[in-house]
Amino acid sequence: MTTPDGSGRGTGLTGAAVGRPAGAPALPPPLPGALAHAAGGPRYWLPTGADRTSAPAAPATAPPVAPAGGFDVEAVRRDFPQLHREVNGRPLVWLDNGATTLKPRQVIEAVGEHYAAGTSNVHRGAHTLAKQATEIYEEGRAEAAKVLGAPDPDGIVFVRGTTEAVNLVAQTWGRANLGVGDEILVSAAEHHSNLVPWQLIAKERRARVVPIPLLPDGQLDQDAYRDRLGFRTKLVALTHASNVLGTVPPVAEMTALAHRYGARVLVDGAQAVAHFPVDVTALDADFYAFSGHKVFAPTGIGALYGKRELLEAMPPWQGGGNMIDSVSFEETRYAPVPHRLEAGTGHIGGVAGLRAALRYLTGLDRQAATAYEEQLTGYALAALRTVPGLRLLGEAPGRIGVFTFLLAGTDPIALAGALDRQGIAVRAGHHCAQPALAAYGLQSAARASLALYNTVQDVDALVAALRGVQAEGAAA
Repeated sequence: MTTPDGSGRGTGLTGAAVGRPAGAPALPPPLPGALAHAAGGPRYWLPTGADRTSAPAAPATAPPVAPAGGFDVEAVRRDFPQLHREVNGRPLVWLDNGATTLKPRQVIEAVGEHYAAGTSNVHRGAHTLAKQATEIYEEGRAEAAKVLGAPDPDGIVFVRGTTEAVNLVAQTWGRANLGVGDEILVSAAEHHSNLVPWQLIAKERRARVVPIPLLPDGQLDQDAYRDRLGFRTKLVALTHASNVLGTVPPVAEMTALAHRYGARVLVDGAQAVAHFPVDVTALDADFYAFSGHKVFAPTGIGALYGKRELLEAMPPWQGGGNMIDSVSFEETRYAPVPHRLEAGTGHIGGVAGLRAALRYLTGLDRQAATAYEEQLTGYALAALRTVPGLRLLGEAPGRIGVFTFLLAGTDPIALAGALDRQGIAVRAGHHCAQPALAAYGLQSAARASLALYNTVQDVDALVAALRGVQAEGAAA
């Protein structure tokens, strides 16, 4: 039997043993130690009487409600060839979108066209193909700025992905601005990509990484955040959507608080951009990063947005071609941003695919697509709660369609394998977010994650498979 801390060890205490009258409602499970700070008390950002730490959970038997019409998911699915293959003799049900999204034919064709007919390096070339490739490359930058609501395409730096974007900021802005005793606040919901780079630079600069803890429902503890902010805080690193809990923190409000102390804010948008519209201007984020492969584009390409004055003040991270204006043994002068931060030949084919992916995304009715995903997420939550023995992590309101869970009596890796045999792709492990799992007393869990091409039928297939695995385990 799995205990609330996921260890599988019983406490040896029954309700009667701790003085609970016979027939009284079951006591809630004890909080893991990492969440003990949130055992009670008011939450300043919630209305009076709306403290979510004591609010009742939704009934486990609440019937799922299918998404309403208005978004043509079947038309979208026709654009994704991989959705129409079989795995282990079953139609593929792709629920591993948190790890990577599938690619529409428009992206596949754009990448193929680049290598089949448009191969060239970019910038400085005098021939036709160089000019054409450069035009596509810079259009990709403009599309990234458009998707993020950035005021200027020159505020977009191409990187390999969110990981490289965070490392770039840590190694340039961080090295120039962090000193002894300075603090970097990092939420406990972060992917390792938005934690480890800050640990590395903090050790070098003799600064400190300070965690922003979680509440039991998966929200960031805003009272603790307010308490830990101070004039030693130089940077706050936040996810825009958790890859484990699905939580969407109040980034704009948290950014405004950080700015009151003169701190900068970096937002990891890897799990956000594909799910809902993003506006870095409205968020007032100082830095914002996302990965192409999680927004229907190729792997190996992503974008970092930075406020122009910050990018211009950052020293180069890498030296070489493309990032210079002039070079001599006496002096090297650097190119203006963003090129100063893009040493060497970039992933030109990747940018062609990113341009196509972002155009595909913005060509959809984003409002309808976001509403559809929200409704499908609600349907999935209600459906998963009907599975006996399933423990879902996080109950934060306004979450994206990321569901990390345990099934009683089943190892997460073995569970993912059993689902795969039925053609259902989910992920299992620590999800590169070990502090988030550790807050719940866990080292591993299974995760299903939605995208705008998933359907009610996908959710039903997952739930039926989970019920089958659970029944087999009970019989065994």
